[in-house]
Amino acid sequence: MVTSRTLRTRERILAVALDLFERQGYRATTVAQIADAAGVTSMTFFRHFPTKDAVLVSDPYDPLIAEAVAAQPLGLPALERVRLGFLTALDGITPTEDATARRRVAIATGLPELRGALAASTQATHDAIVDRLVGQGVDRLEAAVTTGACLGGVTAALLAWPAMPPEVTLGAVVRHALDQLKIGGNR
Repeated sequence: MVTSRTLRTRERILAVALDLFERQGYRATTVAQIADAAGVTSMTFFRHFPTKDAVLVSDPYDPLIAEAVAAQPLGLPALERVRLGFLTALDGITPTEDATARRRVAIATGLPELRGALAASTQATHDAIVDRLVGQGVDRLEAAVTTGACLGGVTAALLAWPAMPPEVTLGAVVRHALDQLKIGGNR
């Protein structure tokens, strides 16, 4: 069970890490510096984030997205279920989470050494959604292709997002990307 104290500690570590990454650079920032600035031990840091990379690339939304996809009407085509699942999951993002996500994406996209970790995180999201769809009777290939299409749109939007004006939210940029995949098109 995750306690509110555990969540507050994780949020504090994340906020401090982002501040340090922005101020002195990701490469120059150590786990020890993050832990010290957050008022925790390095061991506590690693309880919350298995690596320094995980501060930027771990996706706390995977279970929420998979659940939102699974909750879509079974009579809809798989592509529409995945698309609507992503949109439903977006509805729960607070302005604070939006701002934190923007900071994480802005830092991570500027670091070529994190591309592998970003790809692994995207694959974990893909696998969670595909498993839910297959569990509901969708053919594995159809589940993989439709999920990949939606994730491709979301990834393209996320990579473009940091260069957009600050008032553009995560929800707006992802919604625009997923609208491109809407059945019937966006003519």
